Amino acid sequence: MELRNRFLKRLLSYFIRGLVLVAPLYVTLLIIWSAIEFLDNIIPINIPISDQQTVYLPGLGVLIILGGIILLGFFFSTIVPQSFFRFTESIMRRIPLVSLIYYSIKDLILAFVGDKKKFNQPVLVTMYKDTGIKKIGFITQSDLSQLHIADHVAVYMPFSYALSGELYIVPKDNVTPIDALSTDIMKMLVSGGVSMKVSREEVPEENQKED
Repeated sequence: MELRNRFLKRLLSYFIRGLVLVAPLYVTLLIIWSAIEFLDNIIPINIPISDQQTVYLPGLGVLIILGGIILLGFFFSTIVPQSFFRFTESIMRRIPLVSLIYYSIKDLILAFVGDKKKFNQPVLVTMYKDTGIKKIGFITQSDLSQLHIADHVAVYMPFSYALSGELYIVPKDNVTPIDALSTDIMKMLVSGGVSMKVSREEVPEENQKED
């Protein structure tokens, strides 16, 4: 009986280790493959190999889209004058619905890849001073003078296991900078605190020996 229990425990342990290895890899590859298929469907390309047969090369549409974006970036950065961009955006700004969609998408992209990134200032926000409850977020705006709000900052707090979040306007005194990489903080928040990078010095000695 004891031998059987040990065998089942060992079998369960192997299953859990295999699941930890396979599940994240499978989901990651599935997401990447779905993204490639989605982009390929924008420009579907089937290479004819005979009169009645064509072959689909996954990723070819993605390469064409990426190449086109790079060429457009080069063209508009070196040939088209900046005054053309200002004129175009001045027109876009005057169209109500188009302006909302255009600038929302543009600001979101610039928040991740632009010169003025927004999700690179992780902070700890004191939500309730009487209880000491705190939340982690990212400062997206440190100057709210356009809204006539003084001594406050805009803090975006992502939801766990989601691509959404909430924006809070909090007093500057309630915000404490976090000395950590913004990518590590984002992974921690999105995973609900499960994915948390721990320095080698903080790992218990018994765990270090197992490594």
